Amino acid sequence: MKLYYSPGACSLSPHIVLREAGLDADLVLASTKTHKLQDGTDFYGINPKGYVPLLELNDGQRLSEGPVIVQYLADQAPDKGLAPPNGTLERYRLQEWLNFLTSELHKGFSPLFNPAMPEEAKTLARNKLHERLTWLDGQLAGKQYLMGDKFTVADAYLFTVTNWGQHVGVDVSGYANLVAYRARVAARPAVQEAMKAEGLLK
Repeated sequence: MKLYYSPGACSLSPHIVLREAGLDADLVLASTKTHKLQDGTDFYGINPKGYVPLLELNDGQRLSEGPVIVQYLADQAPDKGLAPPNGTLERYRLQEWLNFLTSELHKGFSPLFNPAMPEEAKTLARNKLHERLTWLDGQLAGKQYLMGDKFTVADAYLFTVTNWGQHVGVDVSGYANLVAYRARVAARPAVQEAMKAEGLLK
């Protein structure tokens, strides 16, 4: 398999999941700014959407969209318990989290990375993010991870997205449950390995 990624982008989530699952994949750097690979190949020719992550399977088929990719990876290593079994209510709970993270948090951060976005719009985006983070902090009360005591693919995604706050003026330090949660996830060996491989940790 090949995982097309950009350091610290949302592709960090499937990268973490790959390592948690013990699966092998080649990492292919795809710049989110130039949309080119290191050898100059136009990334749009590989993924017409132009963004990461993209997972190329062993048979050449490609999967896009982070929430889909992480579930696919989890299902390749069911013994790791990174996603509940298909067809169970718990699997739908996982998908509920993944949908919330992708639509409310991930997309909530997007305007803050856009240099053309007016500051007034960025203020509105930050305020909406803080509403979502306040709710999320309450959901984490008394839990190790989003789904309870077990790490799942949703945790890789939440950790990745909340990393962005420090770069765009969204301070998460006031959310005690989230801060403690982030420290737990950051200490996981697979998370450390993925971040080192992307040059995010020394």
